[in-house]
Amino acid sequence: MTRESPDEAGGGSAEVPYMSLLNLPLSSDLDRIGEQMHALAQAQLRLQGLLEAVLSITGELELPAVLRRIVRTAMDLSGARYGALGVLDEEGEFLAEFIPLGLGSQELANLSGVELPRGRGLLGHLIHHPDEPLRVAEMAAHPEYVGFPSGHPPMRSLLGVAISVRDRVYGNIYLCDREDGLPFDSHDEGVILALAGTAGVAIENARLYQQERTSAEQFQRLLLPRLLDVRPFEARTIYRPAASPGHLGGDWYDAVKLPDGSCTAIIGDVVGHDLNAAAVMSQIRGMLRALSFGEATAPAHALAELDRIAHMTDERFFTTACVARIEPDGRGSWTLRWSNAGHPPPLLVLPDATTRYLDAEPGLPLGVDLTAPRPDHTRTLPGGSTLVFYTDGLVERRDEPLDQGLAALAATAARHAEGSLDELREALVADQPGDGHDDMAVLIVRTPDSLQA
Repeated sequence: MTRESPDEAGGGSAEVPYMSLLNLPLSSDLDRIGEQMHALAQAQLRLQGLLEAVLSITGELELPAVLRRIVRTAMDLSGARYGALGVLDEEGEFLAEFIPLGLGSQELANLSGVELPRGRGLLGHLIHHPDEPLRVAEMAAHPEYVGFPSGHPPMRSLLGVAISVRDRVYGNIYLCDREDGLPFDSHDEGVILALAGTAGVAIENARLYQQERTSAEQFQRLLLPRLLDVRPFEARTIYRPAASPGHLGGDWYDAVKLPDGSCTAIIGDVVGHDLNAAAVMSQIRGMLRALSFGEATAPAHALAELDRIAHMTDERFFTTACVARIEPDGRGSWTLRWSNAGHPPPLLVLPDATTRYLDAEPGLPLGVDLTAPRPDHTRTLPGGSTLVFYTDGLVERRDEPLDQGLAALAATAARHAEGSLDELREALVADQPGDGHDDMAVLIVRTPDSLQA
């Protein structure tokens, strides 16, 4: 059946099928298609956000930073105003740690003095039912709701998901109140469940990283010498491993009080960041300590002898080192003699806070050329002078010139010139200009105020 068009009635003629008009989609169909396209776009955005979140979380290795990153990512993916991560105690019964995000400064002030939640009420429900995500549109209407402490901001909706690490529940992600005012939906739940799986892997990686770093640091410290009694001199040390997990290095320090009243200070760095470098460091440190015990041994002679012995025994290493000897000069002051084998120059800090790097002519690193001369240098020190010996990990940054790190070290030392060596040590740890990519060893030695001290 067809209908004549106006042109056809006048003798012209095209026929339009009625069914072609009936087959056009209605407005309700178009609306439904639009909603589906919008949902598909939102799903793609969520997936993209989840993939970016995975990269962000798994790229972090420090556990505190990992936990905070998990909470922030969950808030971003779900549009939640508030988020928290509760870490369970060893028994898995209560919260041992609670990391909240999203609270403003005034909200935090209102909660000052309030105990962190232990895991009762709705939080406890998730602890005791970890296999079931908890999604509540009206918390106050839930039978296990117990309310909030005084000063706590009002919260209405909740989404909670457990995080497992190695088949054990580590803790829970808690999200409250979407920014758009709507309750959390099944899409939010699905995304946060997927995030929780990634979070478990990231937490386990961070824990393994911490264990590896701790083990490497403990092993390294076993190789470092026990600092002997050097009174009336004062001495303090610092050792920090590089940030890389399982990192071993060749940095070391030593200080020895000699029978004639002088003190020998040594700092060194074997090239390499592995077990071999650590073993070579231990050998060199032992040989150099033995060589330094001779009362008449000049620093340059000790370094030359070490190089010769290593060559004779076919020990192959490339090492920088600085050996310094502080001797009484018989006139109430001290004489510093030092020799440098390619090592960063020591920093001298005088009692009046004047600083100077002892950057006299350095010799070649050990293990390079036995025939090269090793110069000794001499300087008079007043009582109360401080010498800072260090390895390059203290002052080096990959993105800055070395001079900036040296200037920062000198400034920190000058600010604490009149304080105790403990204060100076703490300041160097807090203000270290290096970026942590390399080991850091520091030896600080202070001369007595007088020879009678």
